Amino acid sequence: MTEAFNPLALDNQLCFPLYACARKVVGMYTPFFKPLGITYTQYIVFMVLWEQDGVSVHTLGRRLYLDSGTLTPVLKKMEAAGYVRRERSREDERVTIIHLTEEGRAMREKCEQIPQQLGKCFPMDLEDAIQLRTLLGKLLEADACGIHMEETK
Repeated sequence: MTEAFNPLALDNQLCFPLYACARKVVGMYTPFFKPLGITYTQYIVFMVLWEQDGVSVHTLGRRLYLDSGTLTPVLKKMEAAGYVRRERSREDERVTIIHLTEEGRAMREKCEQIPQQLGKCFPMDLEDAIQLRTLLGKLLEADACGIHMEETK
């Protein structure tokens, strides 16, 4: 006799291994970030700004899938540490633009080797990593149910 499929069993969920892996991977960054005095969230903010300096808080939040309630305290800490400066847009004073400082740009060199070093910790080859990144990207882009992140908070 076969056991009926249990849709609420933890082992039958897609969300749980995604959640657990995300926590594990973010935790793996800690030894690299601790000497630099930054967090994972600050690191991903840096990555966006290293690609394009001078972006709005709104654009930053959309790119990182973070709401302003999460992003604003991170940006304030980064500003207090001297990594970024916030300024009002000249076109629309309701919009805040984030710019890297010299210290923020210098942090890039300190972080350049982190992805390669962390990559050595994963039990997969480059092809598997690319495939996983592609599949995760599909999940992030999906709007099959019409649910937006902002509506779930």
